[in-house]
Amino acid sequence: MTTESGFTDIKRGNWVDRRVPAAIRPYCRLARVDRPIGIPLLLLPCWWGLALSAPAGGWPSLRLLVLFALGAFVMRGAGCTVNDIVDRDIDRRVTRTAGRPIASGAISVPQALLFLALQLVLGLAILLQLGSLAIWLGAASLVLVAAYPFMKRFTYWPQAFLGLTFNWGALLAPAAALGRVPPAALTLYAAGIAWTLVYDTIYAHQDKEDDLLIGVRSTALKFGAASRRWLILFAGLMLVFLALTFVIAGLGLWAWISLALVALHLAWQIGAVDVASPADCLAKFHANRWLGLILFFGILLARRFA
Repeated sequence: MTTESGFTDIKRGNWVDRRVPAAIRPYCRLARVDRPIGIPLLLLPCWWGLALSAPAGGWPSLRLLVLFALGAFVMRGAGCTVNDIVDRDIDRRVTRTAGRPIASGAISVPQALLFLALQLVLGLAILLQLGSLAIWLGAASLVLVAAYPFMKRFTYWPQAFLGLTFNWGALLAPAAALGRVPPAALTLYAAGIAWTLVYDTIYAHQDKEDDLLIGVRSTALKFGAASRRWLILFAGLMLVFLALTFVIAGLGLWAWISLALVALHLAWQIGAVDVASPADCLAKFHANRWLGLILFFGILLARRFA
């Protein structure tokens, strides 16, 4: 099975085990609230878009920053629920995921569907606060959320499809803030897709041996020993699209400083990652929250001091 026998990303004894009532714990694990890394990875492209949409010399709307944070929390959980419903048979056969609530039998599929419905209602309540264009874009994103779990069955590029899904907020946030999607938001979205191809290819190396055995696909399997060269390509594309974004939006010094720091971060994680070690792949994957924050603060300060 996996290179490090028994490796799992489900850690026991965390705050969910210590503080959450036993009946609710499986639902917290299903929504991954005990492993919140997916929340910033979903949220930060939204915050990039809000920072990009801030008026020159001003700040983005605090109300929208909070609404998108709540939305990322709810919809990341909904996405995990959809993924685990669809992948329950696969998860049972993978060391890292066999303990997930549906795969292990802690939650039944009907219970998971009810939980999903609750999350979608909460997500809709948040979406309705964002304006008509944002509402339509948010509704369109559900097609991506629903389709993503099936991609690994048909293509070696599910990571690209995740990029389309997870970075949708780079379009949605300007729509909420401005009532339109400016050209710079499109290049920002493209940069986010390239970023996802970096971090999720690294993440996929955790499961490559199991994926081969059960017949699902990933960029980690497609690239194999050439993965580092592909990661360099995706990192380069991210930097190019970010530079285009900054030029189109007329961003100044702070944005370019953040671009240099993002480049250094990408060079570190791609150069240092050990793709044969699931634990190291997971650690490098987690480090991307800092990359996303560096970029957010760079755009934020560039707009504030324009």
